[in-house]
Amino acid sequence: MSTSSDPRTKPAPPKRSFELSMLLYDQRYRSITIQVFFLFLLMLFAAWLVDNTVNNLRALGRDFSFAFLNAPAGYDISQRPIEYNSQMTHGRAALVGLLNTLILAVMACVLATVLGVIAGVLRLSNNWIVGRLMTVYVEVFRNIPTLLWILIFGAIMTEAMPAPSAFRGDTPAASMLFNDSIAITNRGVYVPSILFERDLGSFQLGPVAPSISWVLVILIVAASIWANKKIIDHATRVQNATGIRPKTWWKSILVLLGPLALYFIALGAHLEYPELRGFNFAGGTHLRNSLIAMWLGLGIYTGAFVAENVRSGILAISRGQTEAAFALGLQPGKTMRLVVLPQALRVIIPPLISQYLNITKNTSLGLAVGYMDLRSTLGGITINQTGRELEGMLLMMLIYLAISLIISGAMNVYNSRVTLKER
Repeated sequence: MSTSSDPRTKPAPPKRSFELSMLLYDQRYRSITIQVFFLFLLMLFAAWLVDNTVNNLRALGRDFSFAFLNAPAGYDISQRPIEYNSQMTHGRAALVGLLNTLILAVMACVLATVLGVIAGVLRLSNNWIVGRLMTVYVEVFRNIPTLLWILIFGAIMTEAMPAPSAFRGDTPAASMLFNDSIAITNRGVYVPSILFERDLGSFQLGPVAPSISWVLVILIVAASIWANKKIIDHATRVQNATGIRPKTWWKSILVLLGPLALYFIALGAHLEYPELRGFNFAGGTHLRNSLIAMWLGLGIYTGAFVAENVRSGILAISRGQTEAAFALGLQPGKTMRLVVLPQALRVIIPPLISQYLNITKNTSLGLAVGYMDLRSTLGGITINQTGRELEGMLLMMLIYLAISLIISGAMNVYNSRVTLKER
């Protein structure tokens, strides 16, 4: 009786044991070998570069050290998000500059995103005048260098705005806005600030002392957003199961605003309004002209590029999607918000990441209008005073690199969430 010769019944060949030659001749290991080899060469080059630099500095009688960060800075910083004075260290000054950079970057990214989305959608409007106005905005702002716009806004804030003395007298030449709560002057913009009657104090976190009250505000807002997302996800599951979507708007309002309102009431939150005292305003929050100029210059300039990204993303969506939404009875506004924009995000997000990175790097232009960011503090005054050009520039480059990688990583995570998944 003969045995079957069906190849499907043949046993698998025994696995070959690992040999060193497989690192070069086996396709499974060759790519890894090449990558490790070039990584080793890169590390050798970096080690040689560092050793050569240190030896050259030693030959000049200098050492490679970051001890200068512990020396007194000796200069003042106008825009201070945390406590600082001229007797504090260069490291503290660099931290203040870094926080100023981050604050400006966040403000400019928000402004650019809002303007870009609005302008990108309106540029596709059927209204000829609206479409042309948005085209003029995009073409004018994106074809003039960023620095010029920053200088223009800085000149407007300094030269065209009234002095604080113009707000004085029985018949003042200038008046505050929004029920005497905001003052726009040639020294900056004064806005109300939130104070707590029962402040919870602060805690030491390394070189900074964050306010417990405001840390809890951030945690409450984050928890409210998470709870609202759970409510929306539950409504979506009910809609998929029954075809009827339950109303969630009142739950969302309650979850998003209720906890924060109760927290503010419990701590006795109130507004401190700016008041004219002597020759200047006091109280509230002072936003200096340099910050306003940088915010408007970077935000409006980058908004023109974001508008083009939004427009291209919308045009990438098939017109059949819009026609199907209209056939279901959706209004144009809801069609854009619920159907077109969610699908266009997969086209909009990748170039939007680049715009956010450009804003972050372009904050270094603040030196032109006197905004004390990381470039002006660590990369400017500190280097000039200490003579540590190499250490200061390397540290500043590493900080900008870390910020850019964090922004890119966070946006890539968001992009992976909004990308259409194939089934």
